[in-house]
Amino acid sequence: SRSSVIQCKPGGNCPSRHRGMTRQLSPLSVAEDSAAPILELQNRSPSGICRHSRVERQSRSGEEGTQTHTESSSQEAEGQTRCQSCTSTFLKLIWRFLIILSVFSSWVGTTQFVKITYETFDCPFFMTWFSTNWNIMVFPIYYSGHLATAQEKQSPIKKFRECSRIFGEDGLTLKLFLKRTAPFSILWTLTNYLYLLALKKLTATDVSALFCCNKAFVFLLSWIVLKDRFMGARIVAAIMAITGIVMMAYADGFQGDSIIGVAYAVGSASTSALYKVLFKMFLGSANFGEAAHFVSTLGFFNLIFISVTPIILYFTKVEYWSPFSAVPWGYLCGVAGLWLAFNILVNVGVVLTYPILISIGTVLSVPGNAAVDLLKHKMIFSVVRLGATIIICVGFLLMLLPEEWDEITLRFINSLKEKKSEDHADDITDSSVHTRSRSRANGTVSIPLA
Repeated sequence: SRSSVIQCKPGGNCPSRHRGMTRQLSPLSVAEDSAAPILELQNRSPSGICRHSRVERQSRSGEEGTQTHTESSSQEAEGQTRCQSCTSTFLKLIWRFLIILSVFSSWVGTTQFVKITYETFDCPFFMTWFSTNWNIMVFPIYYSGHLATAQEKQSPIKKFRECSRIFGEDGLTLKLFLKRTAPFSILWTLTNYLYLLALKKLTATDVSALFCCNKAFVFLLSWIVLKDRFMGARIVAAIMAITGIVMMAYADGFQGDSIIGVAYAVGSASTSALYKVLFKMFLGSANFGEAAHFVSTLGFFNLIFISVTPIILYFTKVEYWSPFSAVPWGYLCGVAGLWLAFNILVNVGVVLTYPILISIGTVLSVPGNAAVDLLKHKMIFSVVRLGATIIICVGFLLMLLPEEWDEITLRFINSLKEKKSEDHADDITDSSVHTRSRSRANGTVSIPLA
């Protein structure tokens, strides 16, 4: 057929027999014959169908390139977003770890500095009064941070009036200063004074462990006074705290300095819990500025009204030192500075991060003090004291459970059950499909029974 087509000259009349032979050929020859004019147009006409096909191909290639570029740019953006999220998460973890480490080290340092100061200066109330006076610097430190970080800076008087709203809408008046500050200042002084008295009778490990019971006392007082939600886990934690207290008192047979030291430590934890519950009842929640203002007000009240107490104790020879140069001002400033740092970290940590981190830093002071007592003072812990410390710390950790912990636990268990049931159903489906395929391969069809 090709030879017959080729032999036909252009412009000539091909014989009919050739056309008949051509028509009687296979469908492939018909397709080639019908495609011939299109090929001639593509070869002869430079502006015909060929150019149109090239344009379409170029546009398609351009669209494919644009799509590829868009996909690559979106992948790069997703990669950058993931890197930024990972970096921010890593920085948050570092920040929280530093908060815990700072709270832990400041509280352990305060306790150990007090023990060292007792070697040359046995005046616990004077140390309490001197350290509380340093609280006046909390608000100036807060205002310095405000000037360094805030975009809209306020004057000290305006900022002071703004933070004074913690006392009421009228701000800080003389009546409110005496009415609101006096009870909290007395509780603050009692908490710190009893803590220092306990350190005279017991080791730093025992006192820090007993002071952790304030969390259980806060729950009991909040449940009774503030009508907070009842939680079985926290009741168990409170019982564990009381058990640890009894075991700590029993360690030396309920006699000597041990029982007195336990009473001082428990009294310090009780006054601390009462301070927190009353603060929540009368003043409510406060931001960092308001808390700094309130702590500075306590230091100012301590300087004005409680300064008479160490003077009376000095002249009555209860806390007497002579000569005046014998006072270890370096150790006293170390105790006051670490105590101030702990108070600032507690207020900053509650505002800038989770309060649970502050509690974790506080409970970590127990093993920290134990390590210092073991390595430096060569203390030997009895089994009863060690067991009491562990029980109190476990109870403290139970107090950190959220209020909805039971609901969260049930949801987690239900999600695990649903996941297991879904996996089991998928396994059954896969096995049934495999059985059907095998039966079909063997020439049989399995019909499920109703």
